[in-house]
Amino acid sequence: MALNGLLDIELSVPNPSETFDFWIRRGMTRTSSDVLGTADRPVQITVKEGPYRHLSKLHMSCETEADLATLSARLADVGVAASVSGTTLSCVDPVFGHAIVIDVGAPHPLVPPQRRSFNGPGERIRTTERADAVVGQTPPAPRRVGHVVLATPMFKQSADFYVNTLGFRVSDRMFKGALTFMRVESDHHNLLIQPGPTSYLNHYAVEVDDIDAVGQSGTAVLAENPSANVVGVGRHNLGSNVFWYLTDPAGNMFEFFSDMDQIVDDAEWDRVHRRDDWEGADGPAGFSVWGPKDPPEAFLNPPDVKQIAAAREALGLR
Repeated sequence: MALNGLLDIELSVPNPSETFDFWIRRGMTRTSSDVLGTADRPVQITVKEGPYRHLSKLHMSCETEADLATLSARLADVGVAASVSGTTLSCVDPVFGHAIVIDVGAPHPLVPPQRRSFNGPGERIRTTERADAVVGQTPPAPRRVGHVVLATPMFKQSADFYVNTLGFRVSDRMFKGALTFMRVESDHHNLLIQPGPTSYLNHYAVEVDDIDAVGQSGTAVLAENPSANVVGVGRHNLGSNVFWYLTDPAGNMFEFFSDMDQIVDDAEWDRVHRRDDWEGADGPAGFSVWGPKDPPEAFLNPPDVKQIAAAREALGLR
C-alpha cells in the first residue's frame, strides 16, 4: 500500500469569503467560487462555510487501485467505514471528524522556481545588479499546500490511525512520541499530530520559493493586519524549513515555509537521521535553529480553542 501525495485541503470557516479573498490577494488563483489553486495545481484549498473554523477534508493520493482495496480492508479492521467508488476511497477521520478522500494518482509536479543569484564570501555571482528581492518587491505567488498540523487530546490514537492504518511514514517524533511528524511524499512532513486541549487544526502550511519569499509574503500579510503575526521568522530543527506563522481572517494559523528536508531514501533516513525522542538524548532541544526559540502560548493554545471545543461538543464530536 502506498500513499504518495497530499493533493489539497478543505477549510470550513464562518465567513468563507474573507479567507478566500485573503488568499487571492496572496497570489493564489480562483479555480471556482470556493476553490483556490496555484499556477501548477488548480486545486489546493477549498473554502466552505461552517459553524467554526476547522479542517473539513484532507485529500490525498495513492499509487494503484489495489492500494484502495488494502486501505478499505485496514479501515474495516479498525472499525472505520469506507466507501470505494471507481478510483476514489472516502472515509471519516475517527478523531477529528473531517472527510478523508484518497484518489489513485499523484500530485502534479511543480515547476522549479527561477534561480536567484546570491553572493557569498569569495563568490561574486550577482554583479552590477541589485538582488531579485529588492527589484521585485511583490511577493512571489504560493506554490502549494505542503502540510497540516492537527492537535488533539487523543494524539496517540490519531497518530496510530494515520501511521498504522493509512500508511503514513514516520520521519521523527518528539517528547517520547507525543508529537509525530509523518509523510506521504518526500517532504519531511505532510502531517504532524500533537497534543491539544481539544481536537483542532493547529495550522496549515503553504510553500513559497525561498527565504526571501517567506519574508516578503509575511510582510505583506502584516501590512494588512499587524496583529496577524504569531511567530517567525526562523528555521526549524525538524524539517529544517524556514518558517513564518501568521493567522488568516478566520483565525486559522498558517505557515509560509521553504527549504524543507527531502527524504528520498526511506531506509537511509531511518538508519541515519530518524529520531524517536528528539527532545531527549537523541537530539537538541528547541523550536528553531535560529529565530524564536520558543513559540508563544497562542501557538499551542489558540485564543478561540474553548469556542472550538464547545462547537465540536454541540455537534457530538470529541
